[in-house]
Amino acid sequence: MSRQYTVFACQKCGYQSPKWLGRCPDCSNWNTLVEEMQSPQEAPAMNAVFAEAPKKLCEIEAAGEIRDEIGIGELDRLLGGGIVKGSIVLVGGEPGIGKSTLLLQLSNKLSANGDTVLYVSGEESVGQTKLRAERLGKASESLYIVSQTDLDTIEGYIDKLYPKAVVIDSVQTISRSGLSSSPGSVGQVRECASRLTQLGKSKGISIFLIGHVTKDGSIAGPRVLEHMVDVVLYFEGERHAAFKILRAVKNRFGSTNEVGIFRMTSNGLEEVENPSELFLSERPKDTSGSVVVPVLEGTRPLLVEIQALVTSSGFGVPMRRAIGVDFNRLSLLVAVLERRIGLGLYTQDIFVSAVGGVKVDEPAADLGIVMAIASSFKDKPVDTGCCILGEVGLTGEVRGVTQTELRVKEAGRLGFKRCIVSKPDAKSIRIKSGMEIIGAASVREALDIVIS
Repeated sequence: MSRQYTVFACQKCGYQSPKWLGRCPDCSNWNTLVEEMQSPQEAPAMNAVFAEAPKKLCEIEAAGEIRDEIGIGELDRLLGGGIVKGSIVLVGGEPGIGKSTLLLQLSNKLSANGDTVLYVSGEESVGQTKLRAERLGKASESLYIVSQTDLDTIEGYIDKLYPKAVVIDSVQTISRSGLSSSPGSVGQVRECASRLTQLGKSKGISIFLIGHVTKDGSIAGPRVLEHMVDVVLYFEGERHAAFKILRAVKNRFGSTNEVGIFRMTSNGLEEVENPSELFLSERPKDTSGSVVVPVLEGTRPLLVEIQALVTSSGFGVPMRRAIGVDFNRLSLLVAVLERRIGLGLYTQDIFVSAVGGVKVDEPAADLGIVMAIASSFKDKPVDTGCCILGEVGLTGEVRGVTQTELRVKEAGRLGFKRCIVSKPDAKSIRIKSGMEIIGAASVREALDIVIS
């Protein structure tokens, strides 16, 4: 029997040290080294994933990837048109946000055509998974579910069924018997992910891995986990919010500028085909502090309502609160309104929110936030048929933004009649949609147009 020994492994990057260190020398993170028990063993024989000899690049014929559509439009578009054979996809997100629900729906869709799909649950029993699947619709005859955490046993199921796709829920619960460290440790996650990646590539099986996240939002385990896989998807949005945004942060077979928008219902996650209309469906009429801003989520334009509430402060220091909007950006814009426009906001509590649980983090929403604050402060509503777009500088000027025509076209499609943009953008727009495009060189000029 081999003698075990103790190492300290970094939970962030996988660095190993014979003694405990407060700070990891490799990734410079504090308090990330955790004690693990390991035993020396012979290195396993690694089979070649690709058995091809080296070729000259100029002699290789380019061939497109073979993709299989899932049947979930938002997810197909996010992946670049469907699943590539043999690809490894990692899905991360907060607990309870919908990772398992989405991949169970994906498994059911893929197996509906008669293709075998294996769903491996390491956190729930087969009965619990069945209860969760009943509300998602009728289960396919080709969908197999097993509750297992041993990697060798899972590989045996894959060899026996030879499925088209495999879902591992989650990679932190899977362990290999040859390693003495506990499931979820750096060594186990790295080894299991490597074995699954090799298995998927060699057999042409698409594998989906669900990954836990740490308290700072990154996927738990070694950073090399994200380097191994082909696609990394992150769920964004509050756990109890109705809308969930699935964003690709890595995609070897497509663009990382796309997002998928879903809505959690009693029947699982439903794709939102027209999110702009949905976000504005409950917008109040003739109410001060409400402004519509066309923002971009990836390459998709969305019309988001920005609401602001300005009220007299009952304390010496006024409060500033932001939901879905960057707090530092809000403080900067309030300072511009005080200094450049002369609004007395230093005695006012200011609350700003992006409605619908959307996070607005691009400068294109600056002018809309400024107009919403001014509208609430003066108690004068903004025209409901007007949308506002532009970046605000520290001197109070309005700057141009990217993809202006795409944003304006989306606003025109939903019935907006006017759009306030920067003067350079107003000159460059060539849209013949009947919308009135008004250019503003400064915040003061925009205020005179919108709240006069």
